[in-house]
Amino acid sequence: MPQKHIFGPVLSRRLGLSLGVDLIPFKTCSYDCAYCECGHTTVKDITRQDFFPAEEVIAELQGILVSRPHLDSITLAGSGEPTLARSLGVVIASVKRDYPEYTLSVLTNGSLLTRNDVVKELLPADRVIPTLTTVSQQTFERIHNPHPSLNIEEIISGMVQFRSRYKGAIWLEVFVIPGLNTSDKELAGLKEAIDRINPDLVQLNTLDRPPAESWVTAATETELKRVAQVLGRAGTEITRDRAPKSSDPLGKTGATDLIRATLCRRPSTVEDLVRTTGLSGGEVAKILGILERGEEVISYRGTRGVFYAIGLDLDKKERVK
Repeated sequence: MPQKHIFGPVLSRRLGLSLGVDLIPFKTCSYDCAYCECGHTTVKDITRQDFFPAEEVIAELQGILVSRPHLDSITLAGSGEPTLARSLGVVIASVKRDYPEYTLSVLTNGSLLTRNDVVKELLPADRVIPTLTTVSQQTFERIHNPHPSLNIEEIISGMVQFRSRYKGAIWLEVFVIPGLNTSDKELAGLKEAIDRINPDLVQLNTLDRPPAESWVTAATETELKRVAQVLGRAGTEITRDRAPKSSDPLGKTGATDLIRATLCRRPSTVEDLVRTTGLSGGEVAKILGILERGEEVISYRGTRGVFYAIGLDLDKKERVK
């Protein structure tokens, strides 16, 4: 039976073999990022809510973790902002109590790190991975189209305060958009903010899948290396340089459900799915053919080739006939 809240394990460039945990409904977020691979935010909010019972999420997790599978990370992530879920702390505490051998990571946009309740719930996690793209409010609004109450300097201050309390690892993602946050002024501001936050690792990321807004473009290798050089910080890496470390995590079991779960959260090419699932190209193509003929999956042309997705609005995309 397909899982409602759990997806994977998938092979992540950033985290290795990662089991994803989704705590919120699709595209519920405090941002509506121009580069988001999941499309536009449908519910933009900063109010924490009980979206799903924590016990429901934990039961699904226990069904997988009872066999103690090899994983590099259990990752609270998905199709929106996980810190909006009031189940966050309960799920983290449950995993660290019952399965302490696993590394628990939280992917967050960082917008709620100003809140004491969110910070307190995150403290037991092994790794928190927030995002920072700019120190300019104007650029912040252009890239993220945030909830109107959000201010980038307050968010940065929240990250700084979080660092002072948090004993785990902070991996800071910097999403690079050429011509928008790559000027000398933008990078100087980012360098200063990153030095204040003092993360354990800085990961430079850029566009890899079709974005919510067509004007967003990917940074070249040269541009990413320039950003890394200007930031001048030891422990900076370009994430697309990293390849998954293992293969074939699934065997034959659950492959179709995993592909469904992946495509519900992010459009992918056949090559993307081969990389993230460990399946062969032939196996992925066969499953996609079945899902497309059953009208579960649609395909369209992107800059890197043909992408497959579930539940995506194709008004602005060229659908494959």
